[in-house]
Amino acid sequence: MNTGSDHGTDESAARDPETGAAEEAPHVSKAPDFVKARRTLHLSWQVGVFVVGLAVIGAGVAMLVLPGPGWVAIFAGLAIWATEFAWAHLVLRWTKRKVTEAAQKALDPRVRRRNLVLTGTGLAVAGALIGFYLWKYGLVLPWDIKDQ
Repeated sequence: MNTGSDHGTDESAARDPETGAAEEAPHVSKAPDFVKARRTLHLSWQVGVFVVGLAVIGAGVAMLVLPGPGWVAIFAGLAIWATEFAWAHLVLRWTKRKVTEAAQKALDPRVRRRNLVLTGTGLAVAGALIGFYLWKYGLVLPWDIKDQ
């Protein structure tokens, strides 16, 4: 039975001497073993993963202005890169943490109430400006415009 009293003797989880927190294991490639065994094949694998991730991220950037789930595709491309590259793994982990924090903040009742008040105020101002324009100049449809 493991009581947790031997957690200090576990050699697989290194500890930070200053904070005592467990350090994360170094990033390891998710490539198959036969690919990792040959340097040129592994380099080709990494180039392929980079190209596929870049294509998915490029499609995501395009979908930010075109119809489609742009941010989902960008995060998917980053996840593809994270299978091979440590820097992408760190960026993805940071992004997940920030998205979680933003979601928690958005669920705060005060923030939701503020957003609703700002949206309502913006709609009221826009409605007043449109009403003033229509009162001042009227509504002339393009097919009713007379030649001058």
